[in-house]
Amino acid sequence: MFLSRFSHSKYRRVLIASSHALFGQGLRSLLNARKEASVEVVGIVSNLDEALSALEKLNPDLIIVDYDDQILNRDEFLARFVEGEKKLRVVLLSLQSNREAIVYDRRTLAAAQIDDWLEEWSISDESTKPNRRIKFPKMENKIRRSNMKHFIVATMLVILVTALLLFGLNHIQLLPIQASAQAKTIDNLFRLEFMVIAFLFSLIVVFMIYSIIFFRKKKNDTTDAIHVEGNPKIEVAWTIAPLITVLFFAYLGGQSLAETLRADPKPLQIKVIGQQWSWRFEYPEYGIVSNTLMMPANKQALLKLSSEDVIHSFWVPEFRVKQDALPGGDKFVRELRVTPTRRGEFILRCAELCGRLHTTMQSTVMVVSQTDFEAWVTKESGLSEDPVERGKKWSENYGCVSCHSVDGRQLVGPSWKDLYCKQATFTDGTSTIANETYISESILNPGAKIVQGFQNVMPPNFAQLLKDQQVNDLVAYIKTLSSATCP
Repeated sequence: MFLSRFSHSKYRRVLIASSHALFGQGLRSLLNARKEASVEVVGIVSNLDEALSALEKLNPDLIIVDYDDQILNRDEFLARFVEGEKKLRVVLLSLQSNREAIVYDRRTLAAAQIDDWLEEWSISDESTKPNRRIKFPKMENKIRRSNMKHFIVATMLVILVTALLLFGLNHIQLLPIQASAQAKTIDNLFRLEFMVIAFLFSLIVVFMIYSIIFFRKKKNDTTDAIHVEGNPKIEVAWTIAPLITVLFFAYLGGQSLAETLRADPKPLQIKVIGQQWSWRFEYPEYGIVSNTLMMPANKQALLKLSSEDVIHSFWVPEFRVKQDALPGGDKFVRELRVTPTRRGEFILRCAELCGRLHTTMQSTVMVVSQTDFEAWVTKESGLSEDPVERGKKWSENYGCVSCHSVDGRQLVGPSWKDLYCKQATFTDGTSTIANETYISESILNPGAKIVQGFQNVMPPNFAQLLKDQQVNDLVAYIKTLSSATCP
């Protein structure tokens, strides 16, 4: 703005004093670009000696001194040219302010007092001050109005885009249905986070695109951009605001966590055991073992999770909560509290990569009424008189069918179809007939004989898990899957 005022003034020949090449060349370009004014930059000097030499040769009307140049001694310039005999005007121009310049007239003044005058300076009548700050109210008001207009328009666009994003998010099911009391608390936190994310996305993208469109460099514009310095107030604001936001969400997250961990007085206790690649559920209160997780609605269940081999992770998306199942026995049992609120059938998934058949490690979760749950308990508590039926039940409840098919398909372990009385060849080259003794040994000591083409991935603890009668039931069930008879 100083340059705009100067180009219409009586000064025409300009000498620039700065040791910074960018300052001198940039200022020269700006002055030469003003074709409506007969302004001539007669030279650029970097120290007082060069200025004195140029003063005699070039006869300038004005010297523009780089106020921010620490190498240049501006006191010497002012002392020599303001107090000197030649009638010359000196301008201290700072790039830290693009709307004003400090002008020193030919007066008797002490150069050492310049900084004090700059600190004490205020707007007053020119006749009472040895220095004055040139301001341009009309131009500043015009720029201020223009900036305010851009700010208001961009702000309205941010509000509009945020509203559209929230409208769209509300009509898209980003999360599965709520099926537990814990899910409601967690979803409330997610909903607030989505609102903040939508606002921040709009704030960044709208201002970026708006700036690209309205403040881009125009065609054939060869002028330099306005030098902009940092704004401490804005920097403090955009540091404190995110900090407060993060702390606020940390507080809400703590509240949400406390609510999901809230314990009811008498929860239903269920042991959840993960193994490659199946889930087993034990109900100690009723003596039931099942491969289906049955839960009464509106009653909190305390799930005690463990693993028999590697790390697994219990996750029903509709419940929202998730917990790892760790190997290592009773010392590493993890707890998870879930209060189902929606009846229906859901899928339990393993959320921890646990091996070859990780993607198939799923179990059914049934949320039923209290009456239906009690009926299920009564049914599961009674055992069939048929050992084959019992064997089939044990194979499902203890996860046998996750590794051994009953239809001939090859899974991780040998198929049980036509296994009985079949010739089994082992990795050490020996072979035997798969009779009752061999099948029982393979269940209780799976590492004793490994069939060719397979690896020993079967849990070694079935001897502790199964009773003798259960092993016999399994053998009876496997025998029914083959039409052959042993000699």
